[in-house]
Amino acid sequence: MSKEKSKNKMKDIRVNTKHNSLKQFVWTYLVLSVLTAGQTMIYRAYVPPERLPEGYVFGMMGYWAIVTLIFCLVTARQRYHAYDKPMRKLSEAAKKVAEGVYSVQLSPLRKDGKKDYVDVMFEDFNKMVEELGSTEMMKSDFIASVSHEIKTPLSVIQSYAMALQKENLIYETRKEYTDTIISASQKLTGLVTNILRLNKLENQEILASVQSYDLCRQLSECALTFEELWEEKNITFEADIEDRAIISADESMLEIVWNNLFSNAIKFTEPGGTVKLTQTSDSDMVTVIVEDSGCGMNEETVKHIFDKFYQGDTSHSQEGNGLGLALSKKVIELIGGSVIVKSTPGIGTIFIVKFLKNK
Repeated sequence: MSKEKSKNKMKDIRVNTKHNSLKQFVWTYLVLSVLTAGQTMIYRAYVPPERLPEGYVFGMMGYWAIVTLIFCLVTARQRYHAYDKPMRKLSEAAKKVAEGVYSVQLSPLRKDGKKDYVDVMFEDFNKMVEELGSTEMMKSDFIASVSHEIKTPLSVIQSYAMALQKENLIYETRKEYTDTIISASQKLTGLVTNILRLNKLENQEILASVQSYDLCRQLSECALTFEELWEEKNITFEADIEDRAIISADESMLEIVWNNLFSNAIKFTEPGGTVKLTQTSDSDMVTVIVEDSGCGMNEETVKHIFDKFYQGDTSHSQEGNGLGLALSKKVIELIGGSVIVKSTPGIGTIFIVKFLKNK
């Protein structure tokens, strides 16, 4: 009884028909019976009709009934092992995936190491489930990270807004509270802006407004916007770039890359350190290197540096939202470039960006 119950549980109530049925048997029997007409015609060509043995017709009908039964049983068995059984396994696995179970894996049917189309289909199904599981995990992590990042500035805004409701606050305290609220709201705005930018970039294959412009001019302008910061931290900024390098790209999007690299270099470099910008080009490629003498990163941090919301150095977590480098990498990939990170803890970090030169 227990085996019967387990079988019934495995059945899908949506399946309401079978491949093997009485109707199929009857049709097979009729087809084979009609085919006997050829045998009868050959027989009659050599034996006169009056000499046909009695019961010949009934005997042939019975014979073909047995042949039909054997044929249906053999083809049913072949169909079960070649089609019904693997399709049932695939259907049960797909049902579990539809219910949100991404640990399902189908083992190959053949044991000799060879693969037919069903084994290849099972293999592709396993890959698909792995990708879905990975995507679902990334989605959950992304939602959790966004919720956490949004919750922090909102809590700050709420706390200081409630504090502002107190009476008899002196001007300096009130200004301090409002400055904190403004800073938290700006961080929240920056977070939402970067999320929207990243989402837009991840859903497009090419940059929209591509045009030719001077990369050296852009690098100089971006570097100068951080002049106040590096002077404030007494950081030595060195630049070694060409006079002119024309490239084809979306200028506003590529500006995000340089701003993020310069910002990170200054942020993670201690006072009195050095940040160096180098730009070179040959007949085919343009190379931009941003190097700092900051705290550096270990191998594990380097592996995840371009992940969304990842912040290896938690001591600087209040200065960003972990989306800048993810945005930068996506922009670089869209223009057909590449980015390499080299870092040594306690010595510094080097970002090397390469892309094709405009000809």
